[in-house]
Amino acid sequence: MPSPFPGMNPYLEQPDVWHDFHERFCPAVSDALVPQTRPAYIVKIDEHVYIHELAGDDRRLLGRGDVTVAEAPSHVATSTTGRTLDAPAYGQLLPNVDVERLSYVEIRDRESRKLVTVLELLSPSNKTPGGDRDQYLSKRWQLISHGVNFVEIDLLRGGVRPPVKDRPPSDYCVMVARAQEWPRVGFWPVHLRDPLPTVAVPLKSSDPDAQLDLQAILHRVYDAAGYADYIYESSPEPPLPAEDQTWADEVRTGPPIGEPQP
Repeated sequence: MPSPFPGMNPYLEQPDVWHDFHERFCPAVSDALVPQTRPAYIVKIDEHVYIHELAGDDRRLLGRGDVTVAEAPSHVATSTTGRTLDAPAYGQLLPNVDVERLSYVEIRDRESRKLVTVLELLSPSNKTPGGDRDQYLSKRWQLISHGVNFVEIDLLRGGVRPPVKDRPPSDYCVMVARAQEWPRVGFWPVHLRDPLPTVAVPLKSSDPDAQLDLQAILHRVYDAAGYADYIYESSPEPPLPAEDQTWADEVRTGPPIGEPQP
């Protein structure tokens, strides 16, 4: 069943949901682009790796571990030659780094392997002042200024949007920077109650654009992940204005948008 919202689902913006949504969304984007771009292009998924060194009391694991460990019992004893030895005291090993991995999509020319287009779905680390945001903005500038098409999809209301002059106000936004139009960029401003757009994804100037139906991708990811089973147990983050929250409550408790009333 698709998301009940006509556009972006604000409940997907919760911190304990977003990373999973992000990592499912990028492969879905790749799947949508491959049939439109092959055999002239290769669509690949790569990832950014952010490593944060943490010190002292701040040491904690904020990223996603590669290994899941079962919960250990509260009392641990070691058996040696038939005797059970209890330690006189116990400490705890804490990680001193936080590792965060974020996927993105790239399109390359099949023959030359030259990078043609990059598609990024923004995450909180891209919109929070600090080293991660600076690293992202530096990469964005380098790609666009060196002739790579750049598609930036922002489906988060929170945080500070990447700087662009004359950006139209909106809850969500898609930016398309075409290499041949630099420094001019295109915008798709999207408000909470608007459907997500179908965006033209530029390739080489000699080839027609690919079309990316963001709403269809969101519905596909929402259904495949089973988000309906748990994301509505908490409120959207950041909180919606009172009028929008009332609207959101009505939407999520009624039939999906587009389905007839009983």
